Amino acid sequence: MKDVVRQNFDASVDAYATYERRTNRFTSLARLLAAEMNARTDSGLGTVLDAGAGTGVSTRVFAETAADTIALDISREMLQEIESTARLQADFDHLPLSDRSVDGVAFTASLFLVPDPATAVREAARVLRSGGVVGAVAPLGWFRPDGTDVFEQFERESRSPAETSALQDALAGEFSTTTGTWQFSTSAENIRLFHAIPAMAARLYPKLDTEERVMRARELLSSLDGTFEQRWRWVIGVPE
Repeated sequence: MKDVVRQNFDASVDAYATYERRTNRFTSLARLLAAEMNARTDSGLGTVLDAGAGTGVSTRVFAETAADTIALDISREMLQEIESTARLQADFDHLPLSDRSVDGVAFTASLFLVPDPATAVREAARVLRSGGVVGAVAPLGWFRPDGTDVFEQFERESRSPAETSALQDALAGEFSTTTGTWQFSTSAENIRLFHAIPAMAARLYPKLDTEERVMRARELLSSLDGTFEQRWRWVIGVPE
């Protein structure tokens, strides 16, 4: 399973960059998450582990306020896009860090991509110092103005490996948590671009190979038109 995830993201660098250039979505999520995490620390963020750093979009945001950042990702190809910070190629289940070695752990649009978020959260709790904070963001979906799910018309769900509720439960099992929802206006073309990222096209067609899943996602969404709302759930946790 981890090899499949790694391959998905190794193949996603260019499409990920295209989506971010058009929408600035992951930058926006990182800024909002960083603000929530900073608000729950007494002296600001020290060392932040950016868990699921991708190409470094979120790492650069956290570097603006944190004393130090560590970019961790399962994808070597993604990490090669990052400069000027420590980089670690690893998965969330076995963080290559000492106990109580960081002040913050940020899962910016990444924790929902693992099948067992509880294991990842336990590792985050292990490496977090006293007084530290953990933050995570996960998608709730895309909705029409009347509140219906965009994907209802296609009779196919855009699903993550882990449900957002499982992510919330995992964090609540280790930390005292606060949650909320962020909404963004988006277009049909942006939804198509999101699912043109091979790792995200796997939300629709997880059993197909990279090229076929992207092609099928493009075909599925080709008739989509209009303006929609994308919703993201955020969760902040602090040690109890």
